[in-house]
Amino acid sequence: MKKNILFSALSLITLWVVWIIAYFIVGNDYVLPSFWDTFAAVGKYLGSGAFWLAFGKTFLRTFLAFLFSLLLGILLAVLARMRKWLRAFLAPIISVLRTVPTMAVILILLLWTSPSVAPVIVSVLVLLPAVYAAALSSLDEVDTEYGEFVRVFRVDWKRKIFKLYLPLSAPPILKQSGAIFSMGLKITVSGEVLASTYKSLGGLMQSAKMFVELPQLVALTLLTVLLGFLLEGACALAYKLIVRWRA
Repeated sequence: MKKNILFSALSLITLWVVWIIAYFIVGNDYVLPSFWDTFAAVGKYLGSGAFWLAFGKTFLRTFLAFLFSLLLGILLAVLARMRKWLRAFLAPIISVLRTVPTMAVILILLLWTSPSVAPVIVSVLVLLPAVYAAALSSLDEVDTEYGEFVRVFRVDWKRKIFKLYLPLSAPPILKQSGAIFSMGLKITVSGEVLASTYKSLGGLMQSAKMFVELPQLVALTLLTVLLGFLLEGACALAYKLIVRWRA
C-alpha cells in the first residue's frame, strides 16, 4: 500500500517536472500556461461561489446520468440473463450505443432538448452500454457458479433475482462503478462544453476558451480530473467496505 502511494506521488511529481520543462521550452503562454499561473487560477476558482455552483450542477447531472444508467443497465442485464431472446435482441442496440459519435448525438439532442438536458441524455447513452456489459458479465459468472443449484431446486424467478443474482453480482458491479462514474463526468462536461451549458464546468471551460484564458481553462481541466479521481476513490472505498462486511 505504501509503495503504491509512493509511486503515485512520484508519477505526479514527474508530470509536474515535465510541465515546467515544457513551459520553458515552448515559451508561449498562449500555447502552454505556466504551472504557477494555473495554480493561482485553481485557487481563485476554489474561492469562487460561481465555480461551486457550476460544480454542483455538473455533479448533479453526472449523478443523475450515472444513477439512471446503473438502474436501467442492471435491469436490462437481469432480463437478458433470464431470457436469451432478449439478450440477442439487445446485443445490436448496445453495440450501436457504444459506437455512436458523442458529438453528433449532442448536436441532434440540442435540436430537441435544452443545453442543460442534452449532456445528461448523452451521458446516459454512453454509460448504459458500459453498465450493461459489466452487469451482464457479473450475472454470467453467478449463473456459471450457481446455475446448476438453481435448476436442481427449481428456484422461482423472484428468489433467483433478489436472493441470488443481485446480491452476488453487486460487488463486481460496484468495483467497476468508479470508472463508469468518472467516465460519466467526462462525457457530461464534454456535452456541457459543446452545448455551452449555463452555470456548469463545461460552460466555464467554454467561456475561458472564448476569452483565450488558457490558465483558467487548464485549471478547470485539472479540477475536473481531480473530481474524477475522487469519485473513483470513493467507489473503490465503498467496494472494499462491502467486501470486508460480507467477509
